[in-house]
Amino acid sequence: MDGHKARTGLELRSLVRDDGQLELSLVSVEVPSPQADEVVVRVEGSPINPSDQGLMFAVADMSTARQAGTSAAPRVTARIPSERMKVVASRVGKSLAAGNEGAGVVVEAGSSSDAQALLGRTVALFGGSMYSQYRCVKASQCLALPEGTTPAEGASCFVNPMTALGMVETMRREGHRALVHTAAASNLGQMLNRICLADGIPLVNIVRDEKQASLLRSMGATYVCNSTASTFIEDLTQALAATGATIAFDAIGGGSLASQILGCMETVLSRSMKEYSRYGSPVHKQVYLYGMLDPGPTLLSRNCGFAFGVGGWLLWPFLQKIGPDAAAKLRARIVAELKTTFASHYTKEVSLAEALQLEEIAVYAKRATGAKYLINPNKGVG
Repeated sequence: MDGHKARTGLELRSLVRDDGQLELSLVSVEVPSPQADEVVVRVEGSPINPSDQGLMFAVADMSTARQAGTSAAPRVTARIPSERMKVVASRVGKSLAAGNEGAGVVVEAGSSSDAQALLGRTVALFGGSMYSQYRCVKASQCLALPEGTTPAEGASCFVNPMTALGMVETMRREGHRALVHTAAASNLGQMLNRICLADGIPLVNIVRDEKQASLLRSMGATYVCNSTASTFIEDLTQALAATGATIAFDAIGGGSLASQILGCMETVLSRSMKEYSRYGSPVHKQVYLYGMLDPGPTLLSRNCGFAFGVGGWLLWPFLQKIGPDAAAKLRARIVAELKTTFASHYTKEVSLAEALQLEEIAVYAKRATGAKYLINPNKGVG
């Protein structure tokens, strides 16, 4: 591969030890020769998404993180509180490879026509273990990117774009006409805003400060509510009344935000009821939790009537539910709008070793809006 016979590459691994320690390290792994329907991709871009951090950091207290090893081969450890160990009991002693998605160049291909057609192409791929210098995968797992697309431009073309499109598709399939999204100034939230503007879908964006609200408004967002404002409930109720939104996707998870959304939906719907019912509006209201920015309990005050639902939403089960043909249509739109609707922007590109430096972890572990990192596993490699 790359004109060399090297058969190993570095890979970022996460291990939970039975003594309650998390360990992050770089491991040298063998790169297998591709079978007929496989290709070897030299990974040159892989984003650090919240879901990736969930695997990397498990439930460790990263304020206790310590670094050892060398600058080229760092090792980071952090303490997992004893009360959280039961959450990760099933992965104790298992060295797990991180990174859900990425992009790179196909440097070796199997004998099948599909695999050979990708040789030398820049491709995006989804399937785990992307914080690796090389990945051997099925040719069918690769999405060939348009000529002139860099790995950085294609690195985030699965998780966030497919999730944003999946939210809209779920809204349509379940009979809703508008939606609500929390943590709306995120990279994913900005994509969702662009989709809804293009498709004429009313969208209520919930953010946590006025800076984020101003950012979204500058991008054309009409309904933006600041959850920390004293007028939040009133603002949210007005936005729901204007849009008719009865479905929400919540990235926060813990706390009372989901309950507040349902309560405001019920307030709006109750206004149009011709007769009083102690069970509230019969119109179904739905909140899907798809993230866990707040790992605490989800609090429900039950001021939302009886026609409501709170559930989990994940991308992979959604794609399995809609089937390969529908998923292919979503992927086609992503490719067509990769540099516009689904463009991702990164504040910093780091190597595998740099991703395990404590000063870098301190930044991207905050999951702050506008601080998205890209790992280039082959950065600095000739």
